[in-house]
Amino acid sequence: MPELPEVETIRRDLEPLLVGRRVVRARIHAGAERLAVSDAPRALERALAGRRVEAVGRHGKYLTLRLDDGRTWVMHLRMTGSLVHAAAAAPPHRFERARVDLDDGTTLRFNDMRKFGTWHLVDDPAEAMPRTGPDALSAVFTPGWLRERLRGRAAAVKAVLLDQAVAAGVGNIYADEACWIAGIDPRTPGGRIGPVRAARLHAAVRQTLEEALRDRGSSFSDYRDGLGGEGMHHVRVHVFRREGQPCGRCGAVIRKTRVAGRGTHYCPRCQRL
Repeated sequence: MPELPEVETIRRDLEPLLVGRRVVRARIHAGAERLAVSDAPRALERALAGRRVEAVGRHGKYLTLRLDDGRTWVMHLRMTGSLVHAAAAAPPHRFERARVDLDDGTTLRFNDMRKFGTWHLVDDPAEAMPRTGPDALSAVFTPGWLRERLRGRAAAVKAVLLDQAVAAGVGNIYADEACWIAGIDPRTPGGRIGPVRAARLHAAVRQTLEEALRDRGSSFSDYRDGLGGEGMHHVRVHVFRREGQPCGRCGAVIRKTRVAGRGTHYCPRCQRL
């Protein structure tokens, strides 16, 4: 699933290409009707037609396009979605689910193998982001905020990090990476993380997100940036999908387990319970 670094890379790619552009036509393809959440597919297409994009933003894993009528077009890529800017004549992707024609002759293509992605057109972006807390790179996400959300929790620390109400934008890849950087076993109950380790974990979350952002995200499978290219951070991860390989810090063999129903990678020596 695209996480904060991937979605922010897409936002940065698309911002100069979309701001000031007007939607000529939006088309949600047959079989992808579930993409439209706030309105029926044809109604959403009509509502987008003629609108001008005034700003391209992001919160957590959500892309937000503010339109000239005051509403916001909120997109979530979910597990396998991508949003790619392309020439009008470019052939459709195998999993293209929607196409948006722009007034400069270019297009946006929404591709999604699993068809879990969502589009909302709302007056308030918060309407499309239920139970979403502060963005993990925002000033609101502080060591104190994280410590309070860990306090008294029996859930594993990784499960807390995956909670979008705690750190919007953090997913499976960067939760594993942050726990390794902080030297914390991802299975540790959140309530056992004191203020010192909470501060270390907070810094680790910021570090792994910023490093991945510099690498334009991680392309383990479906992720593509706003221009259709791959990110490079997947070749620099410390533990994620490195089961059986040596830890770059201590040399122990990286293991895989399950936490909160998700495959979880950790070093048994560097990250002891």
